[in-house]
Amino acid sequence: MKKFILIASLILGYTNLFSQDDLDNLLNAMEEKERPVEYVKAAFKATRVINLQSLERKAPGSLDFRIAHRFGALNSGSYNLFGLDYATMRISLEYGINDFITAGVGRSTYQKTVDAYAKASILRQRKGSRPMPISVLVYSNVAVNGVKWSDPNRTNYFSSRLSYTHQLIIGRKFSETFSFQLSPTVVHKNLVPAVGDPNNIYAVGGAGRIKISRRMALTGEYVYRIPPPTETTYFTNYHNSLSLGLDIETGGHVFQFQLSNSLPMFERGFITETDQSWTKGAIHIGFNITRDFTLKKEK
Repeated sequence: MKKFILIASLILGYTNLFSQDDLDNLLNAMEEKERPVEYVKAAFKATRVINLQSLERKAPGSLDFRIAHRFGALNSGSYNLFGLDYATMRISLEYGINDFITAGVGRSTYQKTVDAYAKASILRQRKGSRPMPISVLVYSNVAVNGVKWSDPNRTNYFSSRLSYTHQLIIGRKFSETFSFQLSPTVVHKNLVPAVGDPNNIYAVGGAGRIKISRRMALTGEYVYRIPPPTETTYFTNYHNSLSLGLDIETGGHVFQFQLSNSLPMFERGFITETDQSWTKGAIHIGFNITRDFTLKKEK
């Protein structure tokens, strides 16, 4: 009888414990389900890290006016004031169409290029009842080279001026101070310099941000071009893009100070046509200035 009572007590105690654990799990699950979805914001200060597109989009109804400026190379010497006598510019407008899509257009002095683009969210990093650890966006760009034809007497096609860039942007805001992203990319050029040159150039970009104060952050990005199966002079004459920056937020403005070996500031240019190297001192000082205008307030 004593043994029976002991065994029964153990069974009842275990059952009670098991039921309590089940109840706790059920309550925790219900509490988690009731938690609102919270999207992670401000992984980067602007829609571009430096040259690369960032994880950020414009808010719906928000218009971004941006001036990007890149001086000549530091190794051009004191006669050219270490590059300050020369400048390349790009101006652009970006608009937030809705919560998921941003579109824009820009014009560069480099090759008198006009480009139009769109960026859309596929996944958004979020917390709450349906957590998502990363953000994924897709970006597409078409650029038109506006330089006059080198030989106007031959048959020239407008399509030869066109190039396209398609990119996935995959990243995460790990903490309030650190964000990182990867950007697998393909650039297609309708016209290339020689018959053996590839029309498609594949690359992978990496970019990060470290917040050092409430309004300042350090940024960096590197774009690695994947070599084609057959080595070409066109490919070997160019370098991978490396850029370092400092972001400063001042109210409605974001000021981005930069050092880069890339002179062009649109995708086809800095990914495939960076013709200067950090190791030779060919570093360009530059900056971006952005200003937001709210054209339509969110409901």
